[in-house]
Amino acid sequence: MPQNHSALHVPVLLDEVLAWLQPRQDGLYVDGTLGLGGHGQAILEKSSPTGRLIGFEWDEDAAGKAAARLTPYAERLRIVRASYADLVPELARLEAGQVDGLIADLGVSSLQLDRAERGFSFRTESDLDMRMDRRNPKTAASLVARLTEEQLADIFYHYGEERQARRIARFIVQARQEEPVATTGRLAAIVAEAVPRKYHPQKVHVATKVFQALRIAVNSELDNLTRLLATAPDVLKKGARICIITFHSLEDRIVKQTFAQNPAYRVLTKRPIEPSAEEKVRNPRARSAKLRVAARD
Repeated sequence: MPQNHSALHVPVLLDEVLAWLQPRQDGLYVDGTLGLGGHGQAILEKSSPTGRLIGFEWDEDAAGKAAARLTPYAERLRIVRASYADLVPELARLEAGQVDGLIADLGVSSLQLDRAERGFSFRTESDLDMRMDRRNPKTAASLVARLTEEQLADIFYHYGEERQARRIARFIVQARQEEPVATTGRLAAIVAEAVPRKYHPQKVHVATKVFQALRIAVNSELDNLTRLLATAPDVLKKGARICIITFHSLEDRIVKQTFAQNPAYRVLTKRPIEPSAEEKVRNPRARSAKLRVAARD
């Protein structure tokens, strides 16, 4: 039986986001990662009856499900099929003007992880895809097929912080000479073979960091985040708040450093806000989430 992801979706750090974003009536807000609409719905409810939301979502499946979920708020909602990296040109296209707040939740959605055919997970056998926007011609399989051993190693090391990056890259290049590395299962098996048993982590799959690294590379995630943070001050009203939820150290480092170094931002959270113990039990996918907040100075 197919899962109702909109019903199952639990937005991370929701109470904390609402407390810091402070949605109000007549406000205009941007959800840079609309996903299945969890944060967006809460913002629309909190800013009723006149608050408006522009939701960016480049995943076609998620955008459709969010639109269905948010039907009661349709008059106050605009969904944009684009990356949050295109925040400024897209808002200009909509003639939206400046906004009163912005949220971006950088986690991979349950819709993407749980659908085998999307190729995000090593837990199910599928094509090695990993595209959040399937209009993107670049897939994980295409990277694995054409990049050099050194290029693959750099991706695994810099985007996955994988210490066995060079050895894994060498095994992949050797394996693809015999047969294309085109499925999640084959890649996971190659990584498991490449990493000496004594270096296999106990709590997570040995291929976790490699899959993370490829996903980041396919979707240009860190470049897009850097672009969002650099351009957001152009569309934020003075005093407007920007809330960013990250799920690994690479993202969190970019947010922390940009908020601290860009004079357009005033840091409001000296330390990242993490989910409560209760939320981590209720929603295990929240366990590595960190929220940082700044205001437009």
